[in-house]
Formats: sequence, C-alpha cells, structure tokens
Amino acid sequence: MWMSGFVLRSLAACSLALFLAGCGGGPAVRTTPYANALPPSDTTTLNGVYEGTTDYRVGPQDQLEIAVFGVPDLTRTVRVNSNGEISLPLVGGIVAGGKTVPELEQLIAESLSKNYLQNPQVTVFVKEYASQRITLEGSFKRPGIYPLTGKTTLLQAMAIAGGFDQMAEPSKVVVFRQVQGKKMAAAFDVRAIRRGDAEDPLVYGDDIVVVGDAAGKSAYQNVMKALPLVGLFFLL
Repeated sequence: MWMSGFVLRSLAACSLALFLAGCGGGPAVRTTPYANALPPSDTTTLNGVYEGTTDYRVGPQDQLEIAVFGVPDLTRTVRVNSNGEISLPLVGGIVAGGKTVPELEQLIAESLSKNYLQNPQVTVFVKEYASQRITLEGSFKRPGIYPLTGKTTLLQAMAIAGGFDQMAEPSKVVVFRQVQGKKMAAAFDVRAIRRGDAEDPLVYGDDIVVVGDAAGKSAYQNVMKALPLVGLFFLL
C-alpha cells in the first residue's frame, strides 16, 4: 500500500463521516427501494466488464489500450503517469488525465492527422481502472482505501482487506453509494452470499463498504438495523 495504515484509516473514517453527514441521529430510510436492485455509482458503469466509458474520466495509473484502425504498428498498451500523461509513437506526450474516452480518442486522432494520417480512426479501451478506489471500513483485518483494477464483487473486495476480523458480524455488511447525486445504502448478509443463496454484487469506484461488529458498538448500527438484508439500495 502506498499510504501508512494510520493515514488510510483516517481517510476512510473521513470519507464515511462525509458520506453520512446530514443523516442526523439516524437514517431516514425510505420504504421503497431504488428502482434498480443494484444501481451503479455516479463514477462508473459496469456490465460484466467495465462499460459506460462515455462518462468515465481517465485518471493516473489507469492502463489504456490504444489502437489505430489499419495501422497495427501504432497499437499500444500504456499506463497513465502521475501527471495524467501518456506517450505515443509519432505524437509524443499527450495529457489523458481528466478526459473521457471519446475525448481522448478525438485528441489522439487530431494529433495524428496533423502530419501523419488522414482521418485516423482511434480506439481507446481502459484495461485497468486503477484510479477507481473503494473504502473498506469497520471490522476488516486491514481496513483502508484500495484501488479497483477491474470487475470486483463484494466478496472479492472483502478479500482485498484480508477478510473479517474476529469481532465482525457477517450479517451486517452495508455498501454506501452515491447514485445520481443521492446517498444510498444496501445491506448484505455475507453468509447467504457464500452459501449461494444471494447474489454477490459488484462494487464500484467510490463505494464505502462497512462491516459491523458483533458487539454493535459502531456508529452506523442504526443504518444497518434500518436496512433489510435483501441487497436493495435505499435512499438515506
């Protein structure tokens, strides 16, 4: 990990506090769940593999596969550096950070068309979404903030943090998510997922996954108690 355990825990706690800000003494959970059982977050859309790249903005450490139709020698797999830049044949350095995939495709095509190719058809595919991060908080062995580098389920995300600690309550797992600008949450019983009795949902960049403890001393126990364990996202 690139940050100390203390800093990671501090950032995770701050993220959760900001997310729950405005909830008051307890969550105002509505009786009707969100229209979709597992809506994606505002930052990423997934469907088996990463899709929704129209809205996704490239970030540092993302890995991109860039191809130019009819010119196989220009096909490259590149990593976005910490300054948001990539380097390509013929055109040199290009700022990719902060751009959507269509914007980056257009920029590369325009750079190639200036002196080298006529009407180049450029395709950009994001192979690794390293700039997407997830917060794992509560009764994990290694709570913190971790990168998502591809399709990741809830169980896989928990494994990243080393699994549960001895105080964890597997039936009290809540995923907090920002959907269409609204704070939402869904509760899951990990025991049911492991038995195959419930779906193992995908997690997304900026999700906050919280595991409660058996003693029920965590600050978000009210949220966990208010949400039914059916994997449906409710407005907070």
